Amino acid sequence: MKKIFLTAISLAFVAVSCDTKKVDQKISEEIKELKDTLIVKQKDTVYLHNEQFADVTLNKEFENLKGNKISFKDLIAKHKGSPIVIDVWASWCPDCIKGFPELKKLQEKYPTTSYVFLSLDKTKDKWKEAIKKYELVGEHYYLDEKMSGEFGKSINLDWIPRYIVVDTKGNIALQKAIVANDSLLKQTLDKLQP
Repeated sequence: MKKIFLTAISLAFVAVSCDTKKVDQKISEEIKELKDTLIVKQKDTVYLHNEQFADVTLNKEFENLKGNKISFKDLIAKHKGSPIVIDVWASWCPDCIKGFPELKKLQEKYPTTSYVFLSLDKTKDKWKEAIKKYELVGEHYYLDEKMSGEFGKSINLDWIPRYIVVDTKGNIALQKAIVANDSLLKQTLDKLQP
């Protein structure tokens, strides 16, 4: 009797697992199809956000390599008329460092775009050393805050590097990319070229 009971339970598990595999496969195929559809739509349409930065962001002060302070608002105004790629980074961030070669390719492809590096390094010395070591070309600014600080919260900073694209009028065109070779980042820059 015990053998019959165990055999029946085993057969029930086999039947259920077969059905589960079919359901899992169907769900997997539907997700793949949906994912492919979303990718096509994203490539076809580049939406420029055309949003303003928050006041707390605009009023935040950064320090340049000479020790002079500048507000984020003035930093953006300084580049009005050309697109800006802002790279929020730190020398302790491995993904930031891995991204520099791709960022340099971006600089070659879009030479009329301004490149602004905003560092959240732990010390100014580490920040300056990294600029030289990785031969970063662009404007460099330092902020003595952590990612979770006031500036980070104001731009919803949850990861670095963070690339932000600003249009020629100083509006946010792309709020978030985390890799320099992001196709949406490139498409946004293509759209902003004169």
